[in-house]
Amino acid sequence: MRVLGISAFYHDSAAALIEDGRLVSAAQEERFTRKKHDAGFPQNAVQFCLDRAGIKLPDVDYVAFYDKPFLKFERLLETYLAYAPRGFNSFRMAMPLWLKEKLFQKTLLRDEMKHWEPDFDWQKRLLFGEHHQSHAASAFFPSPFEEAAVLIMDGVGEWATTSLGYGKGNSLEMLKELHFPHSLGLLYSAFTYYTGFKVNSGEYKVMGLAPYGEPRFKALILDKIVDLKEDGTFRLDQSYFDYCTGLRMTNDKFADVFGIKTRKPEEELTQVHMDLAASVQAVTEEIVIRLGRSVRKETGARNICLAGGVALNCVANGKLLRENIFDNIWVQPAAGDAGGAVGAAFAAYHGFMGQPRKLNGHMDGMAGSYLGPEYTDDEIDERLSAVGARLTRLDHAQMIDQTAQALADGKAIGWMQGRMEFGPRSLGARSILGDARSPSMQKTLNLKVKYRESFRPFAPAVLREDVDKYFEIDTDSPYMLMVAPVVECRRRTMTADEEKLFGIDKLNVPRSDIPAVTHIDYSGRVQTVHEETNKPFHDLISAFKAKTGSSVLVNTSFNVRGEPIVCTPEDAFRCFMGSEIEVLVVGNCFLRKEDQDPALKLDYKNAFELD
Repeated sequence: MRVLGISAFYHDSAAALIEDGRLVSAAQEERFTRKKHDAGFPQNAVQFCLDRAGIKLPDVDYVAFYDKPFLKFERLLETYLAYAPRGFNSFRMAMPLWLKEKLFQKTLLRDEMKHWEPDFDWQKRLLFGEHHQSHAASAFFPSPFEEAAVLIMDGVGEWATTSLGYGKGNSLEMLKELHFPHSLGLLYSAFTYYTGFKVNSGEYKVMGLAPYGEPRFKALILDKIVDLKEDGTFRLDQSYFDYCTGLRMTNDKFADVFGIKTRKPEEELTQVHMDLAASVQAVTEEIVIRLGRSVRKETGARNICLAGGVALNCVANGKLLRENIFDNIWVQPAAGDAGGAVGAAFAAYHGFMGQPRKLNGHMDGMAGSYLGPEYTDDEIDERLSAVGARLTRLDHAQMIDQTAQALADGKAIGWMQGRMEFGPRSLGARSILGDARSPSMQKTLNLKVKYRESFRPFAPAVLREDVDKYFEIDTDSPYMLMVAPVVECRRRTMTADEEKLFGIDKLNVPRSDIPAVTHIDYSGRVQTVHEETNKPFHDLISAFKAKTGSSVLVNTSFNVRGEPIVCTPEDAFRCFMGSEIEVLVVGNCFLRKEDQDPALKLDYKNAFELD
């Protein structure tokens, strides 16, 4: 039995395919169209899922969409009526789009299905799940747990902004909800907007900026803006926000509370912006931990599953883990809207179709999140040669050895192996890699390869069997969704002069013997690398360890700022030629920058709209 899941029309459109209860494929549309956060119907992603399975749409039992457009429209209308006459301009701009497209998404989906199957019986085979139900299904059903509490936190679905569910076997029940406009995701997005970053894209920048500041506004936020209860439920004072009725997240009253105007994109970051980031991060962590405690008390669950955009806040996840409220925490790697495609398919398969759920006994059902396209060495050779690349084709052992040596020599490596990752993180299939021991690697990758802000940290990829030798964590973290402190014995004590530094001035002070992946608060966003799910990456780090004694690499996404993560060999070659990556490894094909035709060099620094 097969179910095709689809998320579309808001941001991060995606498609996913389940066969007999197993997730076999999933991909985001942006990877194919090269348009970041592409919200259009995921035609390319759907086609990939069908092609990968060797089937056509008639071979799919149901198509499941991840939310209910009419309920969203109801919320839109009720919100505008509640605040009228404020927000008329926003209402006037939104209505034509809704009346033309979004209100009739069932018709749009039916027409898209007819692209593949002219006789598609949309009345019987097209299903709709609620937004948070889809998130919850994406969190629980692929998790390794027989039973678990499920906590969903995001901006807003139809009405829900925070939801509690409980899953057992093949059943998933939603128990409680907080409703719009009271939203932890929208609170974080409000500070994202206020500090000059792009909403629904720059929230992770706020998280990365937070350790440079002090949470000196936390009490003010909880006194004036957020009414937080002991159980983690909360209300936001809407007089400070404009997202219900306006075309911006915050208003002048919000700015007056903090005493500075809204930062414009690309303006200089000052200490107050860092303190604002630290403060909203601290509030977020407080809410998540209080919610966690109340969830444990209410459900008695020993395990918890997380999804929704807030679940991508790996710092808060790490704090929740270290509180030891739950025995185990599992976070859906595609926790944002893209993962709704996975959840919609699982909800249809287990909920609507009533099919049993089978656990594999030791790992989750996401296959390491390696669910996208892959290419054979012959295909890679042919495709790269067609665009003018000069490459050497090696066997696997030679490729691993030469790549490990290049890393040991301090080079930045473009690394493309196997199936593309699903979700926002590169996990060693479409990655840029470097030596974590290098004091200059973080700055070099940010400024010369990624072309992004210098303050942004990089993640450590570490062999699962060695993780506790480097970080204060001894659990699986395969999806880079847990932040953990570096172990004390690897930390470097700062000098008295270094201790006096503030903000970005702290950036160039080495914190440990793996400085390229040690953030200024001595933490790292840990990825544990498992031989079972990504043998080439595990082989590479093992070979690097044999040469250097270190089993940690810098792992960042294979793209430049504003570009979707690469998908094809051609994408990888363009990024290689448009940045200062020194070596490109695609499958067993090995490319050195100095061997390439200089005429193929690209100006990638300004090629994409800034995120």
